[in-house]
Amino acid sequence: MRIACSLGSLLSVNQVLECSEILSNTSIDTIWIPETWGMENFSMLSMVSQKAPQPKIGSSIINIFSRSPASIAMGATTVDTISNGRLILGLGTSSPPIVEDFHGSKFENPVVRMKEYVEIIKMITSGKPVNYSGDIFQLKNFSLLIKPKRKTIPIYLAAVNKKMLDLTWNIADGVIFYLRPLKEMKSTIQTMQSKQKIDVTCQMITCVSEDSEIAINRCKKTLAFYVAVGKIYREFLAKNGYANETNDIFEEFKKSGLESIHEFVSDSMVKSLTIAGDPETCKKQLVKVRETGVDLPIIQFNPVGEVIESFRLFSKTFFEEK
Repeated sequence: MRIACSLGSLLSVNQVLECSEILSNTSIDTIWIPETWGMENFSMLSMVSQKAPQPKIGSSIINIFSRSPASIAMGATTVDTISNGRLILGLGTSSPPIVEDFHGSKFENPVVRMKEYVEIIKMITSGKPVNYSGDIFQLKNFSLLIKPKRKTIPIYLAAVNKKMLDLTWNIADGVIFYLRPLKEMKSTIQTMQSKQKIDVTCQMITCVSEDSEIAINRCKKTLAFYVAVGKIYREFLAKNGYANETNDIFEEFKKSGLESIHEFVSDSMVKSLTIAGDPETCKKQLVKVRETGVDLPIIQFNPVGEVIESFRLFSKTFFEEK
């Protein structure tokens, strides 16, 4: 069965590459590399593709405000060529603090913007000349100087709320879910897949340790961070059974920062939103994720202790060696 791994923001560049080498000896489907405000995505994907020459590689996610559609298409075509046709291009809107405070852009019309990005990127990566007139973008006589490795590069979209879900199922090859309660996710997948089937992925905050409490505590910290700083996730989770927890986390964050906010993450949140515990417990939790209808679980590595030692246990738990 297909399974993927996300390596990123908590790791150094060299650690990502070392972990990728370890994964190259397993049956992993895809190695996903995030982009936040650290490592640049296309550079890392190019290096990872050389360290792990067999798995697919994916961006999870590149935001659609910090680069133009053409520059994303150029980057994607370059990486797809370097990796010999193994790229999955994951796109998302990110969030107002990152877009506006870190990149100096206005967070406006995210759904319309995403639609135009996908349309333009598909046209450019096909290798054909592009003339495009949209509500946001107008391109004239653009064509790549290099020949694309493939006629199409798969595009997956990060989606939370209904408008982006509908757009994703209309125009994308796959969806990337994150922080969705298992019950809600199962219902959403059944509803959306009944209209049209695409590849459903879900990135799960994951930590494995022989000491379950250590793993659970680590996942609580990551989960609390996203609730505190990610308004879209905070509001979504509040609407789906976790209003008290999200409110408590955010209020404590405003008062004292990140120090102790994980103490307000409930056991119910951990069970429904993360994979955490000893190896056998984590394997059982992965089964529950698959039972929602997720085609490709993306296991997000959260290290405890020495990073590479932690990753070896993580890899041994989830990925079969060749």
